[in-house]
Amino acid sequence: MNDVKLRVIPLGGLGEIGKNMMLLEHGDDLIVIDAGVMFPKQDMMGVDLIIPDLSYLIERRDKLRGIVITHGHEDHIGALPYLLDQVKAPVYASRLTIGLIQVRLREMRRLKDATIHEVTPGQVVELGAFSVEFFRVCHSIPDAMGLAIRTPLGTVVHTGDFKFDHTPVDGARSDLGKLAHFGAEGVRLLLSDSTYAELPGHTPSEQIVGETLDRVVGQAPGRVIVATFASLISRIQQVINAAVLHNRRVGVVGRSMVNNVQMALKLGYLKAPPGVLARPDELRQLPLERTVIVTTGSQGEPTSALVRMANDDHKEVDIVRGDTVIISATPIPGNETLVYTTINNLMRRGAHVLYDKLERVHVHGHAAQEELKTMISLTQPEYFVPIHGEYRHLSRHAELAREMGIKKKNIFILEDGDVLELSRDKVSRGRRVNAGPIYVDGLARWDMSTVVLRDRKMLARDGIVVAFLAVDKQTSAIVRPPELVSYGFLDEADKSRVLEQAQTLIVESFASANKHPAEVGFIQHKVKDVLSQYFFKVTKRRPMILPVAVEL
Repeated sequence: MNDVKLRVIPLGGLGEIGKNMMLLEHGDDLIVIDAGVMFPKQDMMGVDLIIPDLSYLIERRDKLRGIVITHGHEDHIGALPYLLDQVKAPVYASRLTIGLIQVRLREMRRLKDATIHEVTPGQVVELGAFSVEFFRVCHSIPDAMGLAIRTPLGTVVHTGDFKFDHTPVDGARSDLGKLAHFGAEGVRLLLSDSTYAELPGHTPSEQIVGETLDRVVGQAPGRVIVATFASLISRIQQVINAAVLHNRRVGVVGRSMVNNVQMALKLGYLKAPPGVLARPDELRQLPLERTVIVTTGSQGEPTSALVRMANDDHKEVDIVRGDTVIISATPIPGNETLVYTTINNLMRRGAHVLYDKLERVHVHGHAAQEELKTMISLTQPEYFVPIHGEYRHLSRHAELAREMGIKKKNIFILEDGDVLELSRDKVSRGRRVNAGPIYVDGLARWDMSTVVLRDRKMLARDGIVVAFLAVDKQTSAIVRPPELVSYGFLDEADKSRVLEQAQTLIVESFASANKHPAEVGFIQHKVKDVLSQYFFKVTKRRPMILPVAVEL
């Protein structure tokens, strides 16, 4: 076994924000760290979610010893239902994380197939060649943990998402003593969160958000609506605390928010005095100035509760003048347009909207530069790999590691699909594996080679023209004038003129043809070619053209 290498294989989360997933492989043993999703950008029309490419793991499913989850955010647990569909392995996670996983699996009707074990900070789990010790880290969700993974080739520390908040909402600080202990023992490789590696200084405490919420709720003349992530349990607790302080009742709106709040109350991670929480119909019986609503939609998701409210399309909540709306989140890269469109629509309806550019209504859950340096100082790793972030974040984190004294040759910037191989005396890059995004659309899943998204973009940009032809089976002559129908391509003023000319061109193109049978495929290709050239000439656009030829 002395020549067996430890392979570090990121399938998601490196070179991007989201769908975090890391594999560690040694001989016949393999473990998975996190299995997250990424939410689609605006140009990914119809796509529900993006998950990692699981093909490398599925091919080696017999080696899989366990799936280890650091915390309960969607970008770390959202792909679990899809993973557990194709592999059988125990899942290890903290109590709240398990609750969030079970909500997700129940929504997708996959709960009965999962074997999930609860773990606590300090607990050690043996998974083949790997001995995984969990340690507490502070993040924007309770029960977040990092991992110290002891392997035959040294200890690997995976920080998960973390920050060093000395006054967290739940009182659970990052375990600095444990990190120093790992450093004293010797850390071969540190995998450290890079999401906010560009920001100098320290990340502000969650306590600041609580103070802002307290002030805004106390001063608001009418109803207060707070939009945040459904999994941000600590923030929901802060909203409840502010409501209690100012004699308001709290309603929860949005399916995922309702499910998570019910679970967190049951497990004791949310605490609300009797009578504070109310159903939406109960809130409607109260004066607006005595109500607070916590809801989903902080990222401008088109089907979320806040967006429906902004568009006057929510069945339970109408935005009225005098409402104060707090968006307690920062836009995920790519979501900015959606978020600001929602803000604009809320303001049009008379709401006073507060967001991160105006008030300290959100504090992110990731370490800034001084905290990242502290992590490196405590663990004193021999080798370093920045994780969780776009390439610019990874690159800046690597610079910080060099400033902290780690040799340049011992720092590796990896992206999804890259492989790092550790042996007894060296660390080097291995052959890449497949790690492109997998697009989930309902029950369908597509990889990057799919033409579906390309076609949808083409339809959205230039529209579609359908040409129906009836041709003689023996001579291929057109039996009657072709019919052309267009959608999203021409306005009414131009449609008749352009389509009539297109019909004439089709007829002319077949008039000079030899009178003999031709394959339907050839006929359709010829119609498509004629129309493509004509439409681009007169409109400078390229609609999708669907020729339909029927032989008579």
